[in-house]
Amino acid sequence: MPKKKYYAVAVGRRPGVYTQWFGDDGAQKQVVGFQGARYKGFATREEALEFIRDRRSGEKPRATPSRPKKPRSTAAQQATPTAALAGRTVIYTDGSSLGNPGPGGYGVVISSSGEERELSGGFRLTTNNRMELLACIVGLEQLEIPSAVALYSDSRYVVDGITKGWAKKWQGNNWRKSNGGQALNIDLWERLLSLCHRHDVHWVWVKGHAGNPGNERCDQLATQAAALPDLPPDVGYEPQ
Repeated sequence: MPKKKYYAVAVGRRPGVYTQWFGDDGAQKQVVGFQGARYKGFATREEALEFIRDRRSGEKPRATPSRPKKPRSTAAQQATPTAALAGRTVIYTDGSSLGNPGPGGYGVVISSSGEERELSGGFRLTTNNRMELLACIVGLEQLEIPSAVALYSDSRYVVDGITKGWAKKWQGNNWRKSNGGQALNIDLWERLLSLCHRHDVHWVWVKGHAGNPGNERCDQLATQAAALPDLPPDVGYEPQ
């Protein structure tokens, strides 16, 4: 029996939780063409409702604690002063999948020499991790010459996969993980590793849905692309 999916529409024509994507009673009709629509697919109704609550509560500023906590640093963020990123082409990326797997999309914002470019695309059936990877690939592929890049992503899967050397280890072990299982998304990891070899990429992990303008815009691009009709197949994911 297929696993039921829930589509949360936090901002749209009729916000709420929907049990289908297509059709007159589906989530797609509530978000396509609606400026600033915010939506996502989940495996459970509880997760969908939490997404809506978080988005609504996020419209109001949270009270600042009297004694701010020192933020925890991560491997991708340690020792990254602003000066270290000066002069680099800035790329923000994000991926989305409605249902995971389900209709998916990616969003990219590239900032260089005071100009910005936006790119997006979608597929009829894919996963969130594939779209996160593809967003990075599409962004880096736009650079015609080897470049110094600051790439921002909210995907631990992608950022840790590169900065902690996991992807290179999988590649060197015939795409087998340390537990013997086969790595997923080999086609996309190979493309990304090749681009990292060509460009000087400084990876920066950012928290998703936390008010970062670049990340938020990429999220909008990705979710809007995933909602488009007549999307092509993700040939690296769908069985041939």
